[in-house]
Order: sequence, then structure tokens, then C-alpha cells
Amino acid sequence: MLNVALPKGRLGEKVYDMFARAGFECPSILEKGRKLIFENPEAGVRYFWVKPSDVAIYVERGAADIGVAGKDILLEYEPDVYELFDLDIGKCRMAVAAKKGFRDNTERTLKVATKFSNITRNHYAAIGRDIDIIHLNGSIEIAPILGLSDVIVDIVETGSTLKENDLEVIDTIVPISARLIANKASFKFKSDAIERIMAGLENTEKVTK
Repeated sequence: MLNVALPKGRLGEKVYDMFARAGFECPSILEKGRKLIFENPEAGVRYFWVKPSDVAIYVERGAADIGVAGKDILLEYEPDVYELFDLDIGKCRMAVAAKKGFRDNTERTLKVATKFSNITRNHYAAIGRDIDIIHLNGSIEIAPILGLSDVIVDIVETGSTLKENDLEVIDTIVPISARLIANKASFKFKSDAIERIMAGLENTEKVTK
């Protein structure tokens, strides 16, 4: 039985649909309720729902053999897992945004508000910019408005929230999408099963495109 960690929410539902179309369906997962673990012995899979940011932890520590996590999670937490496959869904981007008309004064430290401290640190270190990271867990957009920060680093999908708060993207750090990841030991000892799933997902993606 292959243990598969799925992210809760809309992304997870899309991911499960891909797995099902690839031949690894588990009908009980579609039943309403609070159950979190579902299995189909015939297909050889056991699915379970977890918080999106926790998928990589379950996979890294071997509670799940494979899972699906956003590239943002992989870059931020740098889990010791194999990144196998870009599912080409959940597309967005990690970006720097600021109030309209913002001009960076490079003679002083740039104040950056973000949930993604590691990504932010690596991005600005690569360009040699001195920054002060202000780690926030929510409502990042109001930080520049209230003068808490000069800019923010956050995930941008449509950009509508930024526009509503008179902010705009001034730089894109990296494109984001959902990735299939694997526990390193599982990839060695359950390679046949994992490669079957990868092949099925690749075929599903080609059909979808």
C-alpha cells in the first residue's frame, strides 16, 4: 500500500482527480464527512488529507511515501525529499509587491514583510540587498500601507487583492506550482509503485493538455 499525502482544499481535490484519472481512484474519498484516511487495496493506495504546509513533513519523515506540495513550501522549508514531477496545477508566483510608485532607496535597509522568510532571505542575498525581514502570518498586504514595511513578499495568483489595497508587483521571484514529492527511502524500496503513479500522472497531464 502506497501512502499518499494530499493537501486539504481545492488544490487537493484537483490533485485527487488527477490520481483518479490515472487509475488510482478511491471512491470513499468523495463521501462527505470528517474522515481523513481513505484506502483502495485494489489500486494499492491509501490517501490522507493534511494541511498543505504539512505535506512535506509527512513525506520527509516517512508517514507518507509520496505527496503533493507547492513549490513555495519546498523552497521555504527545504525538506529532505525528492521532487519528482511538476503537476502543472495550482499555478501562481512568489513576488515582491509595494505601494504604487514605490522607489527603492538602496542607501538604507529595505524592510520586507512576509510569511516566507527563507525565500525572501535567499532572494535578496542573491542580489546583495540588505534587508530587515518582518515575519507575519496574515494580512501581509496592510504592512506597507501602515508603514510597517517597504515591500512584501507573498504568493500572487490574480493580483486582485494587491490592486484593492493599492499595491502592485514590482518583481517576480519564482513561478509556483504543485509538485509530486517522495520520501527518499520509499522511492528506493517502493520505486515500482511510485513510477507507476508518475507514469499515470504524466499520461493524464498529456490528455488534459
